[in-house]
Amino acid sequence: MKKDIITKQLKNHPGRFLLFLVVMLSITHITAQTKSKVFIEQADAFKFNEKIGKDMQRLIGHVIIRQDSTLFYCDSAWLNSKTNSFEAFNNVHIRVNDTVSVYSDRLIYNGDTKIAELFDHVKLLDRNTILTTEHLIYNRITKTALYDTGGKIVNKENTLTSVIGLYFTPIRTFHFRKDVVLINPDQETYSDTLIYNTNTEIAYFVGPTVIRSEENTIYCENGWYDTKNDLSKLNRRPRISNTEQIIVADSLDYDNALSSGKAYGRVEITDTVHNLIIQGNYGEFWDKRGKAFVTDSVVAITFDEKDSLFIHADTFWVHFDKERQAKMMSAYYGVRFFRTNLQGKCDSLVYRMSDSTIRLYEAPVLWSGKNQLTADSISIAIVSNQVDSLVMYNTAFIISKDSTDTFNQIKGKNMVAYFKRNELTSIDVDGNAQTVYFVREDDGFLIGINLAEASTMQIRVSNNEVQNIVYHSSPTETMYPQDKVSNKQTILKGFIWQEYLRPRKKQDIFLTPKVLK
Repeated sequence: MKKDIITKQLKNHPGRFLLFLVVMLSITHITAQTKSKVFIEQADAFKFNEKIGKDMQRLIGHVIIRQDSTLFYCDSAWLNSKTNSFEAFNNVHIRVNDTVSVYSDRLIYNGDTKIAELFDHVKLLDRNTILTTEHLIYNRITKTALYDTGGKIVNKENTLTSVIGLYFTPIRTFHFRKDVVLINPDQETYSDTLIYNTNTEIAYFVGPTVIRSEENTIYCENGWYDTKNDLSKLNRRPRISNTEQIIVADSLDYDNALSSGKAYGRVEITDTVHNLIIQGNYGEFWDKRGKAFVTDSVVAITFDEKDSLFIHADTFWVHFDKERQAKMMSAYYGVRFFRTNLQGKCDSLVYRMSDSTIRLYEAPVLWSGKNQLTADSISIAIVSNQVDSLVMYNTAFIISKDSTDTFNQIKGKNMVAYFKRNELTSIDVDGNAQTVYFVREDDGFLIGINLAEASTMQIRVSNNEVQNIVYHSSPTETMYPQDKVSNKQTILKGFIWQEYLRPRKKQDIFLTPKVLK
């Protein structure tokens, strides 16, 4: 029956479970120790009252009681010498040692278990730490202090509150449970379970935790925060977010003073304004300097309602302004990208959010439908997350496969290609325009080979097929029968067919050219 009552009490009052543990620890220690008596050191008056108890002694005025090296002070007390216990009232003070003192309005003390239960306006002082609560259990054997009805700890610039707290005075460490709040000048921390060391001023999180500062909000379920040096180590998929970006990783190292950090494992940076996600396995970020990078199997994803563009490179950098809005993304070395209707490769890439333009550098190649587009550099204009147009600078070249061994070709100094709903519709060629075009019947029968040159030309495209070509500025155009044209004439200078490098699905952006070939 007693066992059922205890179980019910512990279930209804979770804080009492800690008290139960403290008591049991004391009993365990008592069996290995010699019991000591409680002695009266001083009192202004001594009285006995058999109505209260024949073993009870009333002490009044400037009362001092001692057990071992610990002194108890109060205005009055009831002492039971037979049970080796007493109850103290008003201006209660326990002088545990040179650094630890406990104060309250009332105290119940058991000299055998060496457990003190303090009530009302309880205050524990330990060097730079002040603990206040309305109910505290202090265990002299384990040197622990427990509150279970709410308490507050002030340690230098840190203030902590919680429903339940357990303080280990020898190592100056608090264990907090339920509605834990840690406040300091830099940020506020809210947690379910938190461990705090008053010497090192480090808080350890062992449950769902939210850390808020002016710059951002951090969520984690495991880690620590060094309040003295303003450093954090966060584990178990922590998240750092602000109004514009979200950073998630397996673990994060964060310097709050510098607003910078390092991210490890399954790193993901999301820009909610520009619908941009960057994923990799390692990253670093500097909020105040407005930049971040991600590397190791990294991919950037831009998305709209219909499709997404997947970009892979060795390293991605993102640059932000003072309002934390992304202004530029750059990708370096081995860039490859895939979208359902547009694929490409280059050595480096820059995307500027201000004009929604993607610039490709160092031997760029684009594929759209049957067309391969190359130039010294290429700029792609994005409107409403769709390709609007692209400009090819210097030695611009468009190739589309006509048959197994023949290719339609367009070459010029510069080209501008226009898109509608992400489909290529027309091309303007400016400067030294040349074409090689295989003219066929609807059934595929070859009519002839058209070779043309002009200063400028316009090309109309439908369903990724050239429909017509309009030449300007003194064009020369000749249609030849197949047997009247050599293979050398049908291949323009600078021709390179790179279809084997083309990503056919989004997973291909991670493959090396050797594997693709």
